[in-house]
Amino acid sequence: MSKLVDALGKACPMPVVMTKKEMDNGEESIVTIVDNKIAVENLRKLAQSTGFSVDVKEEDNSFKVALSKTCEECEAILNDLQKKDKKLDSDFVVFLGKTYIGEGSEELGQNLMRMFLYTLTETSELPTHILLMNSGVKLAVEDEQAVEHLKRLSEKGIEIMVCGTCLNYFGIAEQLKIGNVSNMFDIAGKMQAAGKVISF
Repeated sequence: MSKLVDALGKACPMPVVMTKKEMDNGEESIVTIVDNKIAVENLRKLAQSTGFSVDVKEEDNSFKVALSKTCEECEAILNDLQKKDKKLDSDFVVFLGKTYIGEGSEELGQNLMRMFLYTLTETSELPTHILLMNSGVKLAVEDEQAVEHLKRLSEKGIEIMVCGTCLNYFGIAEQLKIGNVSNMFDIAGKMQAAGKVISF
């Protein structure tokens, strides 16, 4: 019997996060119900990246996205590839140089940043460090949602490194709520040593 995931009314990335949780729990047949096409496309991408087949059925104002893993040979090949990828990218850091993601609408970008940090808290593949510089240091000071997500990540063993020069520039050094005050030398060193750097 397929595991049912009710993601009706949930905005991305929640449907993907909820479905990925069931995959991580060992479920090989999942039906996720969503009500928007963006979630459907993101679930297709999740299926493609994890070796699941996907079938979509539209019913009334909702979509049933069925994901299943039935090919043992394909699964074995995928596992081998994933192991190789993990060896290459197991150590990665996240560099945040501002409080928002992308360009166009800063308000939207700030919401996307919060969603990104939340999504990180729900994933099994975690960075070794999160590096905050320039206005990105404000995420550890002024944005309550971001602070909570960063605290959860810190509890998972991720080191949050915050640029001291940047804190002083914005006059918020005494208000730091999460993370360790650091410097350019140490932050640059973490980036150079990482297998991969994700930067916003």
